[in-house]
Amino acid sequence: MKTLSKFLLVLILGIAVFSCKQNEQNTVSDLDKLRNSNNRKSYPAVQMDSAQAINSITKQKIQELLDLSTLYNSGYKNTEIDTLIYSQMQSYFQKPDSATFNKLFRELDSLKVKTVKVGKVSVRQEIQNQDTLDFAKFDVEYFDQKHRSIGSYEKNAQYTLVSKPIKFKKEFKFYFTNFYSAPFKKDSTAVGVTR
Repeated sequence: MKTLSKFLLVLILGIAVFSCKQNEQNTVSDLDKLRNSNNRKSYPAVQMDSAQAINSITKQKIQELLDLSTLYNSGYKNTEIDTLIYSQMQSYFQKPDSATFNKLFRELDSLKVKTVKVGKVSVRQEIQNQDTLDFAKFDVEYFDQKHRSIGSYEKNAQYTLVSKPIKFKKEFKFYFTNFYSAPFKKDSTAVGVTR
């Protein structure tokens, strides 16, 4: 009986070791996956119409600018890396000046924001005097240093797409013209204003 139980124990251990060896041979390491991947296989091309593309790009640009802002705001604001971050933030604006970020930095400072997450984004166009103005309304959630939610706020931004043709291709450069701007204009007259 002892011999039979020893034989079964050795047989079970042998099967377990053999199955572990099989699993090791079938799995591909992350390094091998990265080495053998390319964009065509990893990221399938998705067709978007122009409105979806503009909405997606706008959300991406807003998130990038807010990430840079929180990074800059958490630094000493006088080091070389802070200068580099600030100049990168200015590149998101068509005509940046020193007052461009004041409202944003004041809000981030007062709420002690460490990270941000951009939620729903909606874009719209408004025509004023033969000019088409592009606006984005978006939700932004602020988090503190312990990753607790401070609150979610609705913000506005104005942007422009500047045509930059490159080698027979029609491409556009995205710039903010006003960030954390006043809300969209309403179509109706304010209540109580009569003449």
